[in-house]
Formats: sequence, structure tokens, C-alpha cells
Amino acid sequence: MLESSRLWWLGCVLATSACVAPASRVAPSAASGSASVAARAPESAPSADEARALLAQAETDVQRARARRALWLKAWESLLAARNAAAASDYSATIRHARHASELAQLGLEQLAYPAVK
Repeated sequence: MLESSRLWWLGCVLATSACVAPASRVAPSAASGSASVAARAPESAPSADEARALLAQAETDVQRARARRALWLKAWESLLAARNAAAASDYSATIRHARHASELAQLGLEQLAYPAVK
């Protein structure tokens, strides 16, 4: 029941974020062209879309690991940290924690292929 409520919450968040219309762009004039180039954010800055996508992937990976009883505690903690960073609009931290959660969830699933230690 808990997993389905989280999935419902994630679906609502994604549906709400999809309803936001992007701002319309106006072609800059030749005089203000150099000013708009200087005002742009650097290309290396993390975007909100990338952070949301990685957070959704981490949610999926953690759910998959949890369903197979291969979820590591550190993966869960990283997912919670990613959720908190997303709530605070800290996109670089969201990306970092979401990638870590996905990586640990994948490692937990890979661990199932090895024999149990007696």
C-alpha cells in the first residue's frame, strides 16, 4: 500500500510539472543580442528537468530493488536525500544523490546473482 501511494504521489508530481507551460521566447534584437548571451546560465549548470528525470529513475531503481528484497540502506538514504534536495530546489545535490541511489540499488540487484554465504 505504501509503495502504491508513493507511486501515486510521483505520478501527480510528474503530471503537475508537465502542465507548466514554458515561457515564450522573443527573438532578441541585434543591440541586445550580446546582453542576452551574457545573461544566460552556463551550460554546465544542472537543470531542473535533468534533476527530476534522475530522481524518477532513482525512485524506480529503488522500488525494483525493494521488490526483490535487495535494497541497501545507503540507497534508501540517498533517495531520501535526493527528495529533500529536490524539495529545496538544489538541483546539483538532487542529481548527485539520485545517481548514488540508483547506483546502489543496481548493485543490490546485481548482488542477487551471487551465491549466499554460509
